[in-house]
Amino acid sequence: MGFILAQALTGLSNAAALFLVASGLSIIFGVTRIVNFAHGSFYMLGAYIAYTTMSMLPGIIGFWASVAITGVAVGLIGVVVELVVLRQVYKAPELFQLVATFGVILVVQDLALLTWGPEDLIGSRAPGLESVVYIMGEAIPEYDLAIIALTPVVLFAIWYLFNRTRWGILVRAATEDREMVGALGVNQSWLFTGVFFLGSLLAGVGGAIQLPKGGADLLMDFSILSAVFVVVVIGGMGSIPGAFIAALIISELNVFGVQLLHQSTLVLMFVVMALVLIVRPWGLLGKPEKPGQHGQVGELARPIAIMPTRGKWLFAAMLVLLALLPVLDDSFLLVLMADIIIFSLFATSLHFLMGPGGMVSFGHAAYFGGGAYAAALSVKYMGAPMEIAIMIAPLIAGCLAIIIGWFCVRLSGVYLAMLTLAFAQVLWSIVFQWGEVTGGDDGILGIWPSEWASDGVVFYYLVLVVGSAGILLIRHVLHSPFGYGVRAGRDSFVRSEAIGINVKLMQWMAFAFAGALAGLAGGLYVFAKGSIFPDEMEIARSFDALIMVLLGGVKTLSGPFVGASTFTLLQDWLSRFEYWRLVLGSMIILLVILFPQGLVGFARDKFGRLINVRGEDHA
Repeated sequence: MGFILAQALTGLSNAAALFLVASGLSIIFGVTRIVNFAHGSFYMLGAYIAYTTMSMLPGIIGFWASVAITGVAVGLIGVVVELVVLRQVYKAPELFQLVATFGVILVVQDLALLTWGPEDLIGSRAPGLESVVYIMGEAIPEYDLAIIALTPVVLFAIWYLFNRTRWGILVRAATEDREMVGALGVNQSWLFTGVFFLGSLLAGVGGAIQLPKGGADLLMDFSILSAVFVVVVIGGMGSIPGAFIAALIISELNVFGVQLLHQSTLVLMFVVMALVLIVRPWGLLGKPEKPGQHGQVGELARPIAIMPTRGKWLFAAMLVLLALLPVLDDSFLLVLMADIIIFSLFATSLHFLMGPGGMVSFGHAAYFGGGAYAAALSVKYMGAPMEIAIMIAPLIAGCLAIIIGWFCVRLSGVYLAMLTLAFAQVLWSIVFQWGEVTGGDDGILGIWPSEWASDGVVFYYLVLVVGSAGILLIRHVLHSPFGYGVRAGRDSFVRSEAIGINVKLMQWMAFAFAGALAGLAGGLYVFAKGSIFPDEMEIARSFDALIMVLLGGVKTLSGPFVGASTFTLLQDWLSRFEYWRLVLGSMIILLVILFPQGLVGFARDKFGRLINVRGEDHA
């Protein structure tokens, strides 16, 4: 009994820091509707700044003063991010702001590296709370008990702020109806700034109080990010009590999961999130979102016209140029262009869901990696030739998409996106932990093309033909009755249902189709690299595809190719420098501010009339 109590108290202590960070994210999302991926960076900065301030302010008073100073400092950093970056793109589609926060992550990582160095920093114990207390024979750290006692104080302070102050009432009103608050004369810009300050402050305090338990390192931002989003989604986006309950559930399950089934900790919280969203699509204490609330605000997507003759000639000319690249006799250039074509197909498949389908996926790497592993496993265990393996890849990825899509199409907005992330993480954990079959972290090696395609030039032509055919197939489907049905469901669910379109069935089929094409890209990728690792199914790979689509323009057809080319070339060029994340993040932020509609959207709006382009984006 004592052991169970000790584990429960450990879970409560972990839940305290998790709740602080998650409540800040929930507040920011509830008012600004920003899916802030930089929130983990504020948590990391809280730990690093606390390390510095605690070394300057010793003693009990100095320790808790450092926590307060750190919270204010991180809150001010959040204000700078909101004023300099996010305020410039509030009028852009909401998911485009996600790209800006991703750029912030890269910038903060390298700034932390420059300031504190690459070594992990071990925080000192909290003065006066260094020892343990024995409860029923089990040792409980005094610091854990102090954090547990601090949690209800913080919860009450947040409740009082939002229920007994004018500012808090305005924030709650903005959460319910932003437009009405603006109509009443409230300065929404400064309200957003205040909310961002508070949310960042809570993240910084969470990082500061976690310092004595785990130290500070450069991977803290991504390590906490998944758990924080899971907590916010399970509790309900924008619900502080929901975030508190979800933090308790996740922390306790993780603590006891280690004892019962130690391998479950990698995936347990995502399984819980998937189950909650399937049963209650808007979280435990959340509210249903309005249709089209995410990703489709701002200017409506323009009708997609059949490609005019001029556009066809331009596309043909581009293919000819790509076909002539081997004349330059540059093997590295061919490898780079093969990667661009593969990622263009991957990004285009995601765009089919996000643009025409109006469904956002944070876990599209599940199909890319699923197709790659399907091809690699068929070669390793079945001795399948490359030709058969590449055909198996989209079949298996499509089947995965059918299963996942059946659950996901019942949701909308950010809840749909997070459910796709949950399923992707479950698949990643299976690949990572099933080492006997998948090789685990060591991956699968030696997956090379067939002898006839072993030459670099021949394989490049294979990628060019298959990748271009996949992209053209997606475009052709958009102009089929199925494509029209998918777009009709995106634009007006009610009207589409009224004229006999089964919108959910169309969305389900769109999931399967997009997943199959992403799997085809994965099948090409594994033979291009000769190996496959679990990294290709991680969150980072899904974010790469998301950024490619949004950089190019989610409401354009050629956006995925332009975005994939831009992002891949920037990564390849900048990764040669020591602080490449700082430069890449800054460039991404700059692109977001200058081209809030995406690169292709900007070109279409500025130069479309000059070249007499009809329809959507043949510029």
